[in-house]
Amino acid sequence: MSAVLPRPSPRAFALIVLVFSACVLGLAPILVRLTETGPAAAGFWRFLFALPLLTLLAAREPRGLAARPSKWALIAGLFFALDLSFWHYGIVMTSVANATVLCNLTPVVVTLFGWFVLKEKPHRLFLVALALAMGGAFAMAAGADGGQGSNPVLGDIFSVSVALWYSGYFLAVKAARATSGAMQITFWATLVGTPLLLIVALSLGETIIPASLGGWAACVAMGVMHVFGQGGVAWALGRLPASITAVTILVQPVVAGLLGWWIFHETLTPVQAVGGVLVLGAVVLAQRSAALKARTTG
Repeated sequence: MSAVLPRPSPRAFALIVLVFSACVLGLAPILVRLTETGPAAAGFWRFLFALPLLTLLAAREPRGLAARPSKWALIAGLFFALDLSFWHYGIVMTSVANATVLCNLTPVVVTLFGWFVLKEKPHRLFLVALALAMGGAFAMAAGADGGQGSNPVLGDIFSVSVALWYSGYFLAVKAARATSGAMQITFWATLVGTPLLLIVALSLGETIIPASLGGWAACVAMGVMHVFGQGGVAWALGRLPASITAVTILVQPVVAGLLGWWIFHETLTPVQAVGGVLVLGAVVLAQRSAALKARTTG
């Protein structure tokens, strides 16, 4: 008689989905490089190719796409379009170290917003996890090779803004999940962001059309990645605190670094490896802090 494996709790299952989604999103930097387009144009194709599948999935949720979209879902689309636009240009204009650290300040912004605006005081262990995550992100950036970029000051400003845009996206999706399904939110956010990214790409004179079949394949792959990556994050945000989600999503740059080492043979220094371990340890501590807080308040 075969043993029956215990089912994970709803919270544990949400964490599994979130980690899987973060790993899927770790493909983004690799695919962007393969699209043969400009940075914002790559985001445009990512959104456009995601829309057909998102339409099918969103239509299967309660009320489908007949219901009026939540204002928070539309705001999420605006924030995400800004996030993608500023993220790529920040990397080009400043050093890799600065861009990585400043962009990954999202968990700090989300935690402070929840603490002082929503009055959700974090557990002390979570603050330790947050510091560990930031230390890991800094170590991953400091260990990477790269110059200072074309405009370091402007690049730093862009990178800081990415943390604000992505934090806004997290909080808007969290608010939208109170009344809408994950795929519905992802659909509307993507629909709003698609023309915005095209406008940015055209206004900056980017290359819009991929030059080869391989570039088109990368664009299509980005669309699929977006559906399962951001769709999974939106689903998990309906079941996990935004601050916990923001820390856990830092698995994404760890995966991206490993893929860059494997696919493009980029150097993975010992300092970067230590940084990755610190980030993963921070994710574990963050989940532990959530369990302790639930136990003390329950």
